[in-house]
Amino acid sequence: MLRLAWQDACTYDPESKIKGGPNGSIKSDQELGRQENGGLSKAVKLCEEVKAKLKKVSYADLYQQTRMEKSRIDEEYLKEIEKARRELRALIYKEKCAPHMLRLAWQDACSYDPESKIRGGPNGCIRSEQVLKRQENKGLDKALQLCEQVKAKLKKVSYADLYQLAGVVAVEVTGGPSIRFVPGREDSDEPPQEGRIPNPHERGVSHLRDIFTTRMGLTDQDIVALFGGQVLASKDHNDKKGIWTSNPLKFDNSYFVELLKNDKFTLNMDKALVEDRKFRKYVEKYAKDKDAFLKDYEVAHKKLSELGFSSPFMFPKVPPEKLEQIKPKAKRVLGILMVSVAILGYLRKRKSNQLKT
Repeated sequence: MLRLAWQDACTYDPESKIKGGPNGSIKSDQELGRQENGGLSKAVKLCEEVKAKLKKVSYADLYQQTRMEKSRIDEEYLKEIEKARRELRALIYKEKCAPHMLRLAWQDACSYDPESKIRGGPNGCIRSEQVLKRQENKGLDKALQLCEQVKAKLKKVSYADLYQLAGVVAVEVTGGPSIRFVPGREDSDEPPQEGRIPNPHERGVSHLRDIFTTRMGLTDQDIVALFGGQVLASKDHNDKKGIWTSNPLKFDNSYFVELLKNDKFTLNMDKALVEDRKFRKYVEKYAKDKDAFLKDYEVAHKKLSELGFSSPFMFPKVPPEKLEQIKPKAKRVLGILMVSVAILGYLRKRKSNQLKT
């Protein structure tokens, strides 16, 4: 539903003869048949059931209303998030499982591909048996089992939110930065295509930029900062190759210090960070300045945890049946607000693409 609202709104072009925008045109067979709208037919059909009960509400208003209804996080949800945070903190302290929780959050997020029909991303799909049994997710069953203990105490919090919150808490309890967590992710059971997770053995620089920059929209600074999270490498990790540190449960800049000390690399990704001059300048910076690393890591982690996700705290809740009572002028104001958000998103994406080019 959230994606339906956004896709309908993001067609807006004020310079075009057919301006598009949040006008309900996405329901046409021509638009639904486009690659970027793959999978939206289900949402359109569900909205049709609601539309049949309403006489005056337009498709345009209805589609945008589903966004407000579906994504609204109420007070009870926020209270559960804080409860989950407390439960996760106690569990991570007790089980010393911070590395597992951080890896779980990363692996769920790194499946994101905005150009694919099944986009993946931080949506909880990693819990499915099909995704969990993949080689890159080996060993994550422990983290999932621990998260399930917390989930059993919650009524509303999604798996997607829980896994990303677990990553945030894992960083905090080991001495890392406090990362602002925005809830509202929706769960998905659709397994993303295999092979989207970075492979540390096979390729180096081009592989990193293909995945993190081209596909995810992250910068070189984000990439290097995120790799600093490898400091949380537990002694019983499945893959003992690579640059590990003496204290695997302390979040600091020691990964970069060790990286510059070593001249023999067993992982191509470690080697890439040192040999590529654009990456290396950040490695050297973080090895010397722990505070700079923690500050940049906070930004990079937040970006990764919010791939394909927009904050639900934008609009108030308005029941669908109340839309019929809204005055035309108020509807126009609401429409302008929604279009403005869509335009800002479009301009931001265009600027990002220009920077990549």
